[in-house]
Amino acid sequence: MDWLGRRTNDGAEPLTTEELKDFRFRGAPLPLMDMQRGIRKPAVLDAALSFRTVYRPDGAERPYADGRGSDGLMRYKFRGTDPQHPENRALRAAMDRKLPLIWFFGVGPGVYLPTFPVYIVGEEPEHLQFIVDAVTDGAIQPHGALEEALKRYVTVETKRRLHQPIFRATVMRAYESRCAVCALGHRQLLDAAHIVPDREEAGVAGIRNGLSLCKIHHAAFDTHILGVRPDYVVQIRSDLLDEIDGPMLRHGLQERHGQPLMVLPSVRRERPASDLLEIAYAVFLEQ
Repeated sequence: MDWLGRRTNDGAEPLTTEELKDFRFRGAPLPLMDMQRGIRKPAVLDAALSFRTVYRPDGAERPYADGRGSDGLMRYKFRGTDPQHPENRALRAAMDRKLPLIWFFGVGPGVYLPTFPVYIVGEEPEHLQFIVDAVTDGAIQPHGALEEALKRYVTVETKRRLHQPIFRATVMRAYESRCAVCALGHRQLLDAAHIVPDREEAGVAGIRNGLSLCKIHHAAFDTHILGVRPDYVVQIRSDLLDEIDGPMLRHGLQERHGQPLMVLPSVRRERPASDLLEIAYAVFLEQ
């Protein structure tokens, strides 16, 4: 995990399957991820080391339907239908011992975002799946108001930690790390913006609800200074069009009014969904 942290900017950047082959343990190659199976248990360990979810474009089914449960925590499907399959036992052993694991989540063909450490905190045999969290189960025991508040905070942070890096990595890959509005290409100045906020029912953390935006245009989008029509044309709030300020306002906002987005995913099914843009644009028009 320390090696992954150095290679991924503390889990912010994805790695290709070729880059993952660089890992060495005591001088010898040791695969961190199993390319043939979902769950990786090296022979030298008595519990699982990692598990992975393969990439599929929006609308395409994965072999295993890993995803979010109604409680906001992530689920990882059993290997097959036998709870006693050796790979399922390997994950269960990690759960019983509260061992940290690595979740490799596919964000593109041959590209994985490692999320770590995560823990298996329970299982739902009736649904053939494990429950995944970013803190060990029972780390905070709710004995009073303070502990209850802290547990709620940790739950929110856990959801953000597990979902947002995957969303960001998927959006950055689709937009080739460029701002959709101005084409700025400095990744450290870019955000993965939700078209419909993730607190809304329609605000899923999926690629079609995402835009790669520089921090200026992200802030402008979130505060309804900037809107994007369902036909991918940028609109700037009318009162700002008449304002006189400086070059950022003039070149960064006013001159983008009425112009199409400069960057869109090359794969059409990864482009922003028109119905989600319509929802966000209706809010923009109300301001």
